[in-house]
Amino acid sequence: MKKLITLTMILAMATYAAAQTTFYFDDNTLASESHWGGAGSGETDFTSGDWYFPHNDGTYSWDGFVYSNETDTTTAGYTNQFSAITGGGVGGSENYGVSCIPLNWMGGTYDPIPRTISAMDAAYDATLDGFYVTNTTYAYLSMLNGDSVAKKFGGTTGDDPDYFKLIIKGIDAMGEYTASTVDFYLADFRFTDNSQDYIINEWTWVDTSGLGDVIGLEFSLDSSDSGAYGINTPTYFAMDVPEPATMSLLAIGAMALLRRRRRA
Repeated sequence: MKKLITLTMILAMATYAAAQTTFYFDDNTLASESHWGGAGSGETDFTSGDWYFPHNDGTYSWDGFVYSNETDTTTAGYTNQFSAITGGGVGGSENYGVSCIPLNWMGGTYDPIPRTISAMDAAYDATLDGFYVTNTTYAYLSMLNGDSVAKKFGGTTGDDPDYFKLIIKGIDAMGEYTASTVDFYLADFRFTDNSQDYIINEWTWVDTSGLGDVIGLEFSLDSSDSGAYGINTPTYFAMDVPEPATMSLLAIGAMALLRRRRRA
């Protein structure tokens, strides 16, 4: 009976997760070690699952979202904008999303300009449980070691209370923000005990269920390392959701394991 209950729970979780998976990037085809979009690409926006992702192409820069399967976890700097520090997507998936949040250079404030993804069906208006995020290699190595623009997080002593924060807001069917905001720290050095300081280097779940029913999600970034020209930390992050088939395979594996145990 206990085994039956466990199997039932796994199957239910797989079915539920598949139903909640509304974007997962693997539905877009890429050649190995490549990315879609970026500066000079001529691309304008893309879709994944039920969601629309904005992409702004410029001659020398880009912002918004791209998708990638690049695996470079060691090359520092701007030439490696499209790799997640994990070296691949969540759960073994190939593709994942990368976002660049632009700063308001034209307006002279240098504040981050949020970017929004939206459900293609305006009647979606449902709760999105969440998704996985991690740092890009570019941002991770910048915070870990510092570079020509950004500081090493923690400073020379490790005591500087640095942070790099992803800010997520929900947008409801009326086009208004929902009541809650999700703050997720991609790096946090504000602890009294320096051994607790961290920079995210694995896929980590972000729970967005508290945002309530949404038709859009707005993303922005904040960093303790900011100056006269805005945030110095590279304003990038990566995101992903396991493909529905991944959860189904977990359920199939559980069924096979249960059958083997019964034969034994």
